[in-house]
Amino acid sequence: MNIIFLDWPCFCKEDSVSAFKALGHQIYFFSHPEYDARKSPAFDAAFDEFCSKKHYDMVFSYNFYPLVSEGCKRNQLKYISIVYDAPHVSLYSYTIVYPCNYVFLFDQAQYEELSGMGITTVHYLPLAGNADRIKTLLARPHSPNRYTSDISFVGSLYNEDHNLFDRLTGLSDYTKGYLEAIMEAQLQIYGYYFIEEILPKKVLAEMKASVPYHAGFTGIQTDEYIYGNYFIGRKLTEMDRIRTLTSVAEQHPLRLYTLNQAFSAPGIENMGTVDYDYEMPYVFHYSKINLNITLKSIKSGIPLRAIDIMSAGGFLLTNFQSDLLQHFTPEEDFVYYDDLQDLNEKIQYYLTHEKERRQIAKNGQEKIRRYHSFEQHFSEILQLAFPEFKDLQ
Repeated sequence: MNIIFLDWPCFCKEDSVSAFKALGHQIYFFSHPEYDARKSPAFDAAFDEFCSKKHYDMVFSYNFYPLVSEGCKRNQLKYISIVYDAPHVSLYSYTIVYPCNYVFLFDQAQYEELSGMGITTVHYLPLAGNADRIKTLLARPHSPNRYTSDISFVGSLYNEDHNLFDRLTGLSDYTKGYLEAIMEAQLQIYGYYFIEEILPKKVLAEMKASVPYHAGFTGIQTDEYIYGNYFIGRKLTEMDRIRTLTSVAEQHPLRLYTLNQAFSAPGIENMGTVDYDYEMPYVFHYSKINLNITLKSIKSGIPLRAIDIMSAGGFLLTNFQSDLLQHFTPEEDFVYYDDLQDLNEKIQYYLTHEKERRQIAKNGQEKIRRYHSFEQHFSEILQLAFPEFKDLQ
């Protein structure tokens, strides 16, 4: 098949292109600076012109974009998207219901929410990994010292300038106290995000008055969703990650790979950023323990970080996410913690039980290779979208 690949700075591009080609398909890249806009006549014209030059069977993108869906509807193309961001407000666009869409969500809870609304274009599928990539990287010249540690965490601390919650000003004492209380309660809970459910209209009204945020009239997103996830969810993630990392570092030094190079804390060595494709797998492979601290707005799903850790043959120690139990076995393929005390106890245990730790890492990598490769997932997706083909490989 001829596949249009929406080319933007997404993760997993190289692995995806290689997988599609391995399955016998041709890839044609389309890019436009306004791919994620709400409306763009320039995008529409460029997309239609691109589609007119050749016969294409489908469009593929990471994350779902309404303009692309509109373009596929006009040009009678199927649109397959795999969503790895959460929150992703575009999922609440009216265009999500177009029959041309096949939207794959990695978060079972979000899938059930949208499916429960009668939206038939969404499907649940965990994210894919490339368990063979690390073999290629290990064969290349590299310096293990930059990537070797007892404990590491790779990811944003969400304390950069774009933190929307920190822009809220002029809130009443009641609203400030209410937000502080529900956020502190949420920090004690892993595997269930309840903030959207308990935001009173009065509190939302004050937040909106302080920092107005409107996603337009093109979807069904609610104020609870916007302020519960983009404002509070990201702030909660900042609080959770800093508390967790500083708690660990009080007992065991760790390396942090993050965007904010100004962040520092006792016991934490800030290594700055690493390239997703060519450095991050080394970190996961050479770290004895890789921490995953999930973005709070991911309600049940397995984050891409966790998949990438296991793909690289790294030992995964993560907060609880219920979707993990559907695909992996705790203390066989990965390990999860219940709270900070449990986390630190498990760090101590697995640092001193190397054979067991290595076996768990090996099991996780093998399970990715056997059940969650890009080729396997794309084959399943294409057979769903194109049932007329008996053998797409």
